[in-house]
This record gives sequence, structure tokens and C-alpha cells, in this order.
Amino acid sequence: MSKVMNRLGRPAAMSAAAVVLSLTASGCVTVHGELEVVPTTTKAEAARALDTFSAAYSKAEATYDRSADAAYVTGPLGAIDTAKLKAGHKLRPNGNPNHKALKLTDVHYTVPKKAGWPRWFVADADNNRIAGYRWVMVFTRNGETEPWAVSYLTLFRDGTVPKFKTDADGFGEAVDTDSAQLAVRPEKLSQAYADYLDPKTGGGDTFADGVYTSQWLATRKKNLSRPGLATQFIDEPLTSGDYAPVALRTADGGALVFFTTRRYEKQTASAGSDLPTINPSVKALMTGDAKQSATYGYVSNQAALDPAKGSAKSQVDILARVEGITSAVGS
Repeated sequence: MSKVMNRLGRPAAMSAAAVVLSLTASGCVTVHGELEVVPTTTKAEAARALDTFSAAYSKAEATYDRSADAAYVTGPLGAIDTAKLKAGHKLRPNGNPNHKALKLTDVHYTVPKKAGWPRWFVADADNNRIAGYRWVMVFTRNGETEPWAVSYLTLFRDGTVPKFKTDADGFGEAVDTDSAQLAVRPEKLSQAYADYLDPKTGGGDTFADGVYTSQWLATRKKNLSRPGLATQFIDEPLTSGDYAPVALRTADGGALVFFTTRRYEKQTASAGSDLPTINPSVKALMTGDAKQSATYGYVSNQAALDPAKGSAKSQVDILARVEGITSAVGS
């Protein structure tokens, strides 16, 4: 964090805070089967994991009580969810009076075969929150005694979820994060994306043009210095633990890669100018008094189509991105 503080110019005490079933004796896993390539779960258990998550996530949203879903949300979604609930509880300590129970329907499960831990699977579902979009989630766990928890949650427009490669039994294929068979190794995507988004030195041809790449970079460049307001950006990779990337083979030979980044955005108003109005939910997370500057910390999770190395399409395409403010510091 000291590196971030120094580069942004003023100390900022960043705290994690945001904006927006174990396997049974199914024959899939043996006691000492860590080295065996096996399905990570059964589709029946995947369905139970989704039901458990939906109920817990919905209860947490209704009550703004993080303990309600703490065991079932982790990684980037966990960081975003923690902040959202913290802000909600501060603004409405008695809970959300407008809460609508979450319903996930028309669910498709892609369970890969892999060796070792963590084990994970992907579920995509219709929802009753945002019409025209599907929730695409990565469920993960690090041991047989742990519950399944959602680490990645991304939103895809209907009809845009890639087709995954499956074997004769309907199981998917996990791609190693150090695989050299893709345009960019999945373990390198987080750093590559952070580098690309630097408004002073970023860009390049690693990523295809789009809303989350060229268009966003152009917007950042414009926002570096506006009349009365200067903005600084710092993007960093998040790649360890439950923030580690996961990659699932697509039918075209590439992979859909889920990965995480963190960014900091500092806005400084010049003398005689005001900072942009701060949203009440963000203000609920803020420490310090934003008189002249405000530093916001974000965590975001991306889903990227990483093409097979040597294929006609060589650029990585960011298909979906969800982020949330996880800290705010005023000075």
C-alpha cells in the first residue's frame, strides 16, 4: 500500500469495502485423489451450491448483514459485496425496505475436469435483476470441508456467453493459468490489463477495441486534466488466493478467463473549484473529509475471451466487467 500512497501523493488508508457443499461419495473424488484429473463436482451438487448462494446473497442484501453470505462469497465479489453491505447498513441500519428476493433461473452449469485444489465450476443464469443479461458466476472452494463460494460474478448480454468445450460426458476443460497455448497466458492477463489502462503509457494491441478497453482508455485520457480537476489513475493486478484467475476452454479452442484487477482513482480540485458530488453510498464508506481531494479504491472482475495462440484472431476480448468501490478517503 505504501507504493500506492507515495504514487498518489497523500496517504490513504484503504480498507476493503464497494459500490453495486462439499462433495459426497459421488465417485468423483477419492480421499487421496488430489493428483487425479476428475470432475470438480457433480451437476446436482452444483445446483445445490447455487441455491445456497442465492438464498444467502439475497438475505444479506435484505438485511445488509455481511455474516449472512460471508461463507458463500469470496474473491473480487466478496470485496465488492462487503463494501456494498457496509454502506447499506450505515445508511439503512434496519435493512433494505425495497429488497426483492434474488431469483436465478434457466441455469447452465459447466463443470470442468481438473486435478488438485482449488476446485471450481461455472454457472450462468437468467435473473430477476437486470433484464437482457445473464449472471455468469465462478463457484470455488479450497477443500472438501469448505462450502462453495462465488468468487467471480460478471454480466453478459443474452446470447453472448461463449460456447464451452465439453467431452462426451458433458464435462468442461479447465485451462492451466500458465498455458502458453493462448494469446496471453491467463496468469498474465491481470497485469497486462492494468498496463493497458494506464492513460499515460497504456494502449497497444493486446486487447481488442471495445467499451472496456479502447473506449475506457480514451475517457481516462480526457479526464487526466479537466478545468478545475486533476485525476490520477493507478491499476494493479490481483492474482493470489481467491483472486487468482481461472480459465475454461471454449469450443473454438480459446478460453474464457476470469481475472481481477484493483485500481485507485484520485481526484484533486484546484483552488476555487469543488470536487464532483459524492454518492451517499460512497460517502458512507469514506474516511477523512473530502475538502480538496478524494481517493477511491475499486476492485473489478473481468471475463475475457483469450484466443488460441496462432488463431486468426490474436487479440484478447474483454466481454464483461463488474467493479465496485471498495474504499474512499477524503483529504
